[in-house]
Amino acid sequence: MENRSTLLDILDKAASIDALVIGDVMLDRFVYGSTTRISPEAPIPILSITHQSQMLGGAGNVVRNVASLGGKAQLISVVGEDPEGREIEQIFSSQGATTPHLVKSVGRPTTVKTRFIADGQQLLRSDHEATHQLQPQTAGNVIKAFQAAVKGTDIIVLSDYAKGVLSDTVLRHVIAYAKEHDIAIIADPKSRNFSRYAGVTLLTPNRKEMIAASGMPCGTNHEVEQAARDVMRKSGVSAILVTRSEAGMSLVTKDEAHHIAAEAQEVFDVSGAGDSVIAALSLALAAGASLADAARIANLAGGIAVSKSGTAAVTKAEIRQALHSQEIGDMDAKIVSLDMALERVSNWRSRGLKVGFTNGCFDLVHPGHISLMRQARAECDRLIVGLNTDDSIRRLKGEGRPVTNENSRAIVIAGLSDVDLVVPFSEDTPIKLIQAIKPDVLTKGADYTKETVVGADIVEAYGGRVHLANLKEGFSTTGTIERLLASKKEA
Repeated sequence: MENRSTLLDILDKAASIDALVIGDVMLDRFVYGSTTRISPEAPIPILSITHQSQMLGGAGNVVRNVASLGGKAQLISVVGEDPEGREIEQIFSSQGATTPHLVKSVGRPTTVKTRFIADGQQLLRSDHEATHQLQPQTAGNVIKAFQAAVKGTDIIVLSDYAKGVLSDTVLRHVIAYAKEHDIAIIADPKSRNFSRYAGVTLLTPNRKEMIAASGMPCGTNHEVEQAARDVMRKSGVSAILVTRSEAGMSLVTKDEAHHIAAEAQEVFDVSGAGDSVIAALSLALAAGASLADAARIANLAGGIAVSKSGTAAVTKAEIRQALHSQEIGDMDAKIVSLDMALERVSNWRSRGLKVGFTNGCFDLVHPGHISLMRQARAECDRLIVGLNTDDSIRRLKGEGRPVTNENSRAIVIAGLSDVDLVVPFSEDTPIKLIQAIKPDVLTKGADYTKETVVGADIVEAYGGRVHLANLKEGFSTTGTIERLLASKKEA
C-alpha cells in the first residue's frame, strides 16, 4: 500500500479530473414522520408526515459525489417529459457543479424512488420506473450526447441501475470509444451477464451480483477470488472490485488479489453508498493511483457514506480526516489482549465472518512471514496473529533473542493489511489462545505437518480446519541473525 501522504496527494489531484458519468439518473424522495398507531383499515402503521426531501439518486448521486470530492463531472442520462424530470433539471441547475446532458423520452417516466421513514426506521420504498432498454431513437440521442461530451474526459463511469439507459447499443459504443482513445472506464453492473461490459478497465459488483454472475459462493476471500477469476475468464473483463458490505472489498486482477477490511463505522443508512465508492474510485484512478490504492480510498468513502442519512455525498475533507485517523488508530487498535480479541471475534461471528489464526515469534519480519499472512488471510474473513512475548521467545530461542522487542514486533505485524488483530501471549505455545478463540481456520507453514501443529487436534475436533501454507524459500530469521553475527565478527 502506498503511504498516507501519497494517498493525500492523489486526493489533491482530484480537482483536475473530469469524469463523464453515463447511466440511470433518478429522483430519491424521503418522506419522514412518526407512527404511534395502527390503521383500523389494515394491520399497517399510520405514518404522520412531518417533512419531505428529495435529492439526486443513481447516476445523479455519482456525479454529486464526484463534485463533493473535488472533481468535475458531466452526466449523460434519460428523463421523462414529466414533473419529476423537470425537478431533476432544477436540482442540477441549483447545484451548478455538474454539467448534465439529459435526453428526454416522451414514453418513459423519470425514475423515482420514495422511501417512507418513521422515527429513523424505513417502513417502505416505492419505485416508479421503466426498466426496458431504450428505443433506438432515444439510444441514438444518448450516443450523440456522449460524442459531444466526451472530449477532454479523463475517465468514464457507467452507473448501471438496470433502468434501461445503458442499453446494449449504448454500452458497445461507449466501451469501444474508450478503448480506442485509451480512456479508463469503470462500470457498476446490474446485469448478470458481465460480458456486456467486456473491455472496461474495472467492474465493481457487490457480493450478491458477483454470486449471481458466477453461480459460485463468495463467502471467504478465497471463494471471491475464484468466482472473480472465473467470471473474468468468461466475460473479457480484466479486473473486478467486489464490494462485500461488512467484509470490506476484494480487488481481483489476473495476477493478484487485495482484500481490504471494511472501515469501522456505525451503519446508519446504506442508500447510495455504492455511488460514493465508485465516485472516489474513479477520481483516484484517473489521478494516477494504482487499482489497489484507488480501492482503498473508495473503501474509506463507502465507510463514511453508510454513517450518513439518505443518499449523502462524501467530501474530500472527510476522506482526508479518515486517512489521518486511520494512520493514528489502525495499528494500536489491532494490538489487543485476549479478552478484547474475544469481543471482536463475537462481533465478527454474529455477522457470519470466518475467523483465522496463525502464530509465531516474527523476530525480524521477512517476505516469508508476509507470504504466510497473505495465505492465511485468503482462507478467512478476519485473521488473528498470536505473537510470542519477549520472555516466551527467550525460553524458546535462548539469550540474545528476540533481537526486536515485543512492542516493535507487534507494531510491524499490525501494520500488515492482511492482519486484523495481534494478540501477544507469554506461554510457550498459543494453545490457550486457540482454545479461547476457536478459529475456523488454523494456519501454519508447510514445514509443519498436521500432527505437529499446536492446537490442530482441538480445531479439527469442533469442525475447524488446519491449513498448511506454502513456504517462501530462502528466508529464515535465525539464518539472517547468524549471517549478521558472522559479518560483525569478520568486520
